[in-house]
Amino acid sequence: MSDRVRVTAGARLHFGFVNLSLAHERLYGGLGVALSDPETTVTAEPAGDVVCDRADAREYAERAADLLGVPGARVDVESALPRHAGLGSGTQLALAVFEAVARANGAESDVRAAAPNLGRGGRSGVGVAAFEGGGFLVDAGHPTARFTTSRPADGDWTVPPVAVRHDVPEEWRFLLLVPDADPGRSGDEEDDSMRAVVERADPSVSDRIAGVVSRRLLPAVAAENADRFGEAVAEIGRLNGSWYADEQGGVYRPPVGELVATLSEHPAVYGAGQSSWGPAVYGVTDAARAEEAREAGRAALDAAGVGGEVRIVAGRNVGARVERAGEAPRNG
Repeated sequence: MSDRVRVTAGARLHFGFVNLSLAHERLYGGLGVALSDPETTVTAEPAGDVVCDRADAREYAERAADLLGVPGARVDVESALPRHAGLGSGTQLALAVFEAVARANGAESDVRAAAPNLGRGGRSGVGVAAFEGGGFLVDAGHPTARFTTSRPADGDWTVPPVAVRHDVPEEWRFLLLVPDADPGRSGDEEDDSMRAVVERADPSVSDRIAGVVSRRLLPAVAAENADRFGEAVAEIGRLNGSWYADEQGGVYRPPVGELVATLSEHPAVYGAGQSSWGPAVYGVTDAARAEEAREAGRAALDAAGVGGEVRIVAGRNVGARVERAGEAPRNG
C-alpha cells in the first residue's frame, strides 16, 4: 500500500461576527458556511526532511513535522484557493498540509488542537470547523476579558468551539464572484485593522446582529428557507460593514459595494454580501434559479467594469476529504 496521501478541503464563506464590541462579555463569534468548490488539494508522502516547492505550504509542513514529532514529508500543492480573497485560503492550506503530513507518517491528527500553533483560528473558528465537518456554522467566540491590544504568539489561544452547526440544505446554492481586485487584508495588516475595529466598535450594532441571528437567521436555516436566509446574512454583512467602514473605505470595500448593490436588485439572488475582507462576493440562491443567478453575477461584473470569476456552488456538509493511494476516499 502506498504512503502517499491526498487531502482536499473546500472554501468557506465568512458572513461576519456576532460581536466586535468590548462592552459585551463574548467577543467575535464567527458565522459562515462551507462550500463544495473551489478546493485546496495537498498531497504528502513520508520523507527524511520537509520538501515542498511552495513557500507558505513548506512553512506549514515544517511546523506540522515539529508538532507531530515526525522526520518530514514531501508535500505538493495540487490546487489552492485564491489567496486573501475572503475564501479561507490560509486556514484550509495550513490544515490540509498538517493533515496530509500526519496521515502520510501514520501519526495521530487533531487539527483543532494544532491550528493555533499553525497561526490559525485565533478569532474565527469557522475555517477550522468547516475543515472538520462542513455545514453552516456559528462559533462561540472568546471571552472578552482575553482580548489583548497586541497579537498573541502562535499557540497562545484555543479555537472557538462550535455553537451552532446545521447541514446546508441540498437545494441551496451560492453565487460566488471573485472580482479582479486587490487581495483582502491578511497577516499583520489584518490584525492591526481588527484590533482598531474592536477598540471602537459600537455595542448597539452587536445587539442588532444578535436579534437578526436569533429571530431570522437560525429560523431560516432550520426551515431550509433560502430566501429568508439570504436576507438575514446580507443584513449581518451590512451591520458588520458599519464597523469596518473606516478601515476598508465603506460598508464594503471597493469594488464590492457596487457588485452587492447590483446583485441585491436581482430576484434570483436572495441576499448578497462580502465574504470576510473580500474581494469575494457571495449571493444566496437555490438550484431552481442558479443559472439566473449566474447571469446576474456576470452582469454585475460587467456593470462595475471589472473582470472576475463567477461560480455557482453548493454547500459542503462533510469535512476535508482524505485519500490514500489504493483506498477509497473518505472524509475527515
